[in-house]
Amino acid sequence: MIYRGHVKNGVVVFDDDARLPDGTAVQVQPVEATERKTLAERLQNVIGIVDDLPADMAQNHDHYLHATPKNP
Repeated sequence: MIYRGHVKNGVVVFDDDARLPDGTAVQVQPVEATERKTLAERLQNVIGIVDDLPADMAQNHDHYLHATPKNP
């Protein structure tokens, strides 16, 4: 079984509530950090594909999606 965690103050802390009995032999292998992408980078393939939205869509999206009153 693989348990995931991180090092905090020089001690490995499990991410989940994993409980291993004292004295259990373990092997620790660091995982290469992956570069985190921004939301815009993750959604770049869909940004801008809709071109027929109302001019005030950003300001009044709740009005168009949920029928709330329009913002001035």
